[in-house]
Amino acid sequence: MTEGKINPVKCNVCGCELEKEDCIEGEGKIFCEDCFIESHHRIQACDPWAVRSKKIFREEAGLEGTEGLTELQKAIYEFIVSSGGATKDEIAKKFEISMLEAENQFALLRHCELVKGQKRADGVYLVPFES
Repeated sequence: MTEGKINPVKCNVCGCELEKEDCIEGEGKIFCEDCFIESHHRIQACDPWAVRSKKIFREEAGLEGTEGLTELQKAIYEFIVSSGGATKDEIAKKFEISMLEAENQFALLRHCELVKGQKRADGVYLVPFES
């Protein structure tokens, strides 16, 4: 597996082998490019400017409801609506995505004012915005 690689190293996140010059080092870890980008690409859910910008964009584009969302975002939204709410962990498991990706998708749906967080006795659930 290390044939052809000079000074192979492993990504601390996914375990893939890569050449030393292709790795990214940070936070005391070695990352491949994909894992580095995923671990450093966090979208803030509570961002008033993002909400305002998304609202203006969607209004100007004539988008309502789930129009303009990706297929994944639509599926997540429909899952939240049909379940009466879901945790980020449930979403990550159901759609086989990382927790970071689940958080990013929630943030994007939150910016569209389609979902929001709601505290319940057993944790925080993502629920339709109008509930």
